[in-house]
Order: sequence, then structure tokens, then C-alpha cells
Amino acid sequence: MGWIEAAFLVPFVEFAFMRRALLGALMLSLSAAPVGVFLMLRRMSLTGDAMSYAILPGAAAGFLLYGLEIVPMTLGGLVAGIVVALAAGAVSRLTVQKEDASMAAFYLISLAVGVAMVSIRGSSVDLMHVLFGTVLALNDDALILIGLVTATTLITLLVFKRALIAECLDPLFLRSVSKLGSPVHFVFLGLVVINLVAGFQALGTLLSVGLMILPAAAARFWSQRVETMCLLAIVIGALSSISGLLLSYHAALPSGPAVILSAGCAYVASVLVAPRGVLVTRLPRTAHRTA
Repeated sequence: MGWIEAAFLVPFVEFAFMRRALLGALMLSLSAAPVGVFLMLRRMSLTGDAMSYAILPGAAAGFLLYGLEIVPMTLGGLVAGIVVALAAGAVSRLTVQKEDASMAAFYLISLAVGVAMVSIRGSSVDLMHVLFGTVLALNDDALILIGLVTATTLITLLVFKRALIAECLDPLFLRSVSKLGSPVHFVFLGLVVINLVAGFQALGTLLSVGLMILPAAAARFWSQRVETMCLLAIVIGALSSISGLLLSYHAALPSGPAVILSAGCAYVASVLVAPRGVLVTRLPRTAHRTA
């Protein structure tokens, strides 16, 4: 038992920064993973990736004005994300361009502007902090922000669950029988933005989407029910957070990438061995054909 305690418990028992990092990562898993499930079901996974870049100029503006302060960078990222989401939606509705193309254009512009803004004042260390985050440096203010986002997300998902599921399955039908179609779409984009802003505090703009998409994508191989996928995504995200932080502690790896790598390993394992993965769905058919 001694080595098990040393490997799994001691890092969280002895170091307060590890406990704060674990709490923040677990709350992000509880909040972002279900949002990732709906993103995936809507075939909008890359939209989440684009939105993670979209918050960068706002966060960079907060950094230029106040330095690495959580509130200005968070508010800036939130405003930038909402502006990009609304702008991309407006372009897709007022022109012939689809939303994915307009989102791609805006996120590329946002990424370039954000990196340029951070580089004006900051060093390469500051740029790495904004892009990749520092989950081990989460303070009480960051944890409060993540907690508020988690509570808001869970309440919103419970209230709009039926409409969200209906829009995933048949958005045209939802709009034909209810006036909730367009409002629910923008409410959902708002959830994506606030979760990316919360994840930005821990994982940076480039990795915050990882804890949203990878657990959801892995859960898709284990179940077809939306509720079950959401629960599995939360569990996978939580286990990835724990294993990633332990890997970071013992192997001296960057904490954010270690968490996302753990989630990536869970995804690869699900692709291979899950009930809807490659080994179960493909190998028996191949063997039958050979026979």
C-alpha cells in the first residue's frame, strides 16, 4: 500500500496547488464534457475548436491592460467569444457562406490578432501562459469562476435538455413546431463560450477545447443515449484530469498537455475496445467473411 499511497494520494494530500488543480479540472469535466457531447452530436466539434481561438483577442486585451489578472482576461475572453459567435452566425444567415466557413475565417483572424497583442507587451513565457494555461497555478478567484460556470452550465442543460436533444436530432422539426429553435442555438453557443473561457484559466486557449471534445468523443463509442454519453464523458474527463495531474507530477510534464494527453489515451482506447469501437464492430465481420 505504501507505493500506491505515494503515487496516487501524496501529491494531492501534501500540496495545496495540486488540490486546487484537481478541483478546477474536475469542475471543468463536470461542466465542459456534457457541452462537448452536444457539440459532437450537432457535428460542431470543430466549432468548439474555433471558439477556443476566438476568445484569445479579448483575453489578450485584458492582459495588455491589467497583466495576468483573472477578471479582466476572463471578461475580455467572454466578450470576444460572444462577438465572434454572433458575427459568424450573422454572416451565415445574411450571406451565402455557411457557418463553419465564417467561423473558420473569424477564428483565424482572432488567433492572429490575439498572438500579436500578447507579443506587444509580454514575453514568450506570457504567450505560453495564455495559449496553454497553468492549471497548477489556479487560485481561489479562478476556482470561483469555474464553479460559477459549472453551476450555470448544469442548470441551463437541465432546463433546455429536451430542446437541445431535439435540435441535435432534427433542428428543422424543432423550428417547425417550436419557437425555441434559434434561441436554443444561441444559448448553446453561449454555454460553449463560457466553458471555453473557464477552461482557458486552467488549460489556455489552445487546450481548453480538449477537455470538452475528447471525453465526449470517447463516450460516443460506449453508448447511443444522450444522457448516458454525458455521464460517461464526465467520468472520462474526471479520470483524465486525475491521471494527467499525476502524470504531470511524477514525470515532470506540463500539467495542461498531460491532462489532454490522458483524455487522448482514453479516446484511443475507446476507439479500439468500446462496444462501438473497431475491434468489436469490425473484426467479427472480417472473420465471418474469411470463413
